[in-house]
Amino acid sequence: MDYRYLGKSGLRVPALSFGAGTFGGSGPLFGAWGTTDAMEARRLVDICLEAGVNLFDTADVYSAGASEEVLGQAIKGRRGEVLISTKMGLPIGDGPNDAGTSRSRLIGAVEDALRRLGTDYIDLLQLHAFDAHVPVEEVLSTLDGLVSAGKVRYVGASNFAGWELMNSLATADRHGYSRYVAHQVYYSLVGRDYEWELMPLGANQGVGGLVWSPLGWGRLTGKIRRGQPLPEGSRLHQTAEFGPPVDNERLFDIVDVLDRISDETGKTVPQIAINWLLSRPTVSSVIIGARNEEQLRQNLGAVGWNLTAEQIGRLDAASAVTAPYPYFPYRRQEGFARLNPPLV
Repeated sequence: MDYRYLGKSGLRVPALSFGAGTFGGSGPLFGAWGTTDAMEARRLVDICLEAGVNLFDTADVYSAGASEEVLGQAIKGRRGEVLISTKMGLPIGDGPNDAGTSRSRLIGAVEDALRRLGTDYIDLLQLHAFDAHVPVEEVLSTLDGLVSAGKVRYVGASNFAGWELMNSLATADRHGYSRYVAHQVYYSLVGRDYEWELMPLGANQGVGGLVWSPLGWGRLTGKIRRGQPLPEGSRLHQTAEFGPPVDNERLFDIVDVLDRISDETGKTVPQIAINWLLSRPTVSSVIIGARNEEQLRQNLGAVGWNLTAEQIGRLDAASAVTAPYPYFPYRRQEGFARLNPPLV
């Protein structure tokens, strides 16, 4: 397993990490992802650790805390071998303080997460979303206090807009608070918006990307094909409305190229899609999920080899979309690109 620094921090994380959204799954979204119990989860953790995958990502909102509980049981007795990442901020109830990132909510949510995970510290705490109702200074001072207390070791964000992330980083620098070292983001061959602003921001500010849904919300599994109905067992029947939108014709064009590269390399479509992500700037780790051992072992096969530059170029071309303003001139006009060349 390749290990990479998480942004400008001194923490090294595996190129692949494991998303525990399938653990304890319940409800229309997480139940469709998977319903892994503690015994099954422990086996998946065993396989991950054998492969060098020691970072496990979860969130308090995943199955109302059940994901954290099952993960805590699965790592019991080997806390020193793993890195735990969890997220908070999204609503977990209907009460006035059951959502957001206020000081009160964050302190209470961390205590609840520590109890569910069965640990006394969280390696990486990420805000699941930007809370526009709470002053950035309140959020960052609270996170800094949790770091100083030893309950959290590193802090990060997830699903922030560029200005929200930059404002937070500038505020942290101004007051000497702990900085975000990670940004958990959606990025895939069918969703390349990360490249316009968040990727160059991460490169400039030392914020590492943790990629969620690298297979485009289940659309790059190799089972979704042109002219064929959605497979009967696809989770997209239950979850498509929750995920990012995708243009089907563009998806099928990308899958056509993935199929050809699969024939050339002997690798599966998901392995190629994940490997492409690992070649992108600022990506510290790609979060893979699995409902069973077979899926996990297949996804782990995305590392240990490299696509050629020519193959990467074909995937780039098939998945390219026109960048929005003000980014498109820098990608389409040589004069603009000379001043500010794109990272990819």
